Amino acid sequence: MTDLTSEIFNELNADTLPMAFAQLQLSAPLARAVSEMGYETMTPIQAQAIPVVLQGRDVMGAAQTGTGKTAAFALPLLQRMLKHENSSTSPARHPVRALVLLPTRELADQVAEQIKLYGRYTDLRCAVVFGGMDMKPQTLELKKGVEVLVATPGRLLDHIEAKNCVLNQVEYVVLDEADRMLDIGFLPDLQRILSYLPKQRTTLLFSATFSSEIKRLANSYLQDPVTIEVARSNAAASTVEQHFYSVEGDDKRHALHQILRQRALKQAFVFVNSKLGCARLARSLEREGLKTTALHGDKSQDERLKALDAFKSGEVDLLVCTDVAARGLDIKDVPAVFNFDVPFNAEDYIHRIGRTGRAGQAGLAVSFAARSDARLVSDIEKLLKNKIELEPIEFEENLPDIRKQGHINDGRRLYQAEESGVRRDDYASRNPRTPRQDYRRSVPIAQDPFFDKPYEPALPGHTAAAWEATPARPGVRTISSNIKSKRKVAALFSAA
Repeated sequence: MTDLTSEIFNELNADTLPMAFAQLQLSAPLARAVSEMGYETMTPIQAQAIPVVLQGRDVMGAAQTGTGKTAAFALPLLQRMLKHENSSTSPARHPVRALVLLPTRELADQVAEQIKLYGRYTDLRCAVVFGGMDMKPQTLELKKGVEVLVATPGRLLDHIEAKNCVLNQVEYVVLDEADRMLDIGFLPDLQRILSYLPKQRTTLLFSATFSSEIKRLANSYLQDPVTIEVARSNAAASTVEQHFYSVEGDDKRHALHQILRQRALKQAFVFVNSKLGCARLARSLEREGLKTTALHGDKSQDERLKALDAFKSGEVDLLVCTDVAARGLDIKDVPAVFNFDVPFNAEDYIHRIGRTGRAGQAGLAVSFAARSDARLVSDIEKLLKNKIELEPIEFEENLPDIRKQGHINDGRRLYQAEESGVRRDDYASRNPRTPRQDYRRSVPIAQDPFFDKPYEPALPGHTAAAWEATPARPGVRTISSNIKSKRKVAALFSAA
């Protein structure tokens, strides 16, 4: 495995590394698209990876999330594939030449949109396939021919088995967020997919964290790769302000409300560890007056895309989600990330807080840790190689009482009233709530007075009950009438 500090670095040292996209000498269509998207200065991973990929070398790149890894592999691949560009309508003239594999549906859709923007002034075609959607539209698009195919492993195998796409002319393979694909058990699928590809190809592997499994994968499928690490491995972005608060149980929701108000945060990710907990927390926060939506694996793909669109457009303030949203989602200007639950995997912490502080912007990462989370916090300390101090939090008295939840809009009306200067007591007096009647208890229930009498012993002349009057006779065995007696049969042989 070759490191960038070797011969490649001698050719591309710190003085000659291009830091502006204009220095890359991209083709006119790509340069025009990049300029219209507002790209001027390259990020460190782009400055180091793009020249190496343009040379056709295998790359193993590590950088924090939000540093532009998509452009780092998409732009040089499009540049190298321009020699195959043609405007023919024949599907045979548009075989799959670049394959990009990603772990989640949302990430695949996002990367495909970015590649389409980069190549919109070229005749190169791009398509995306992922699960949770009908295969027919995807099949029709594949049958027309595409040069760049973005896919999740499971759905790609479905199309391969249905003979909807052929991968025998693939020249470039990109494994993005490869550590996540290994975490969720995609390694057998990856091995099957790579077996369909030509052995002579360029393979690019990008991830925010490098584990031992990733390095073994690189040794198996990459040929003399160039390792590029623009920052310390498994490190969080320096623009993200991190806090760990010692909070227990229901107090986590109090703490969330308080920090949102103190910091005047308009939007935030809220990560939890389970799909059920995600749905419950989203409902609770909605009842408490916050515009909230949930994103987890049990939702349909259409619901997941609608939730993301609502969050991107600002219709929703909080996106309560599981780790399905922790990788690669590029939503600009999200000021904060809350870890309502400390992640079970320490590396997921890096990816979660990478949803904020993107592209050099400042961000806030807040984690709520209970006493039972001590081991998980210790794992994060080992990964970050930094001591984590659990901060106490003092709750304000004027926070809404979340334990007394009313109707879904009560909390929202309360916040609106406070923002307009109306005191809580005045608001409550102006908007009295009538207690809810329980009609089941309002109707009196008739009771038998016999059961209210105290115990009275039986009188001497009292007649005993039937079951007490005929005691069983001693020495006589009584048999139930439901049990049939055995029939007596004559013995064939007499006893000797």
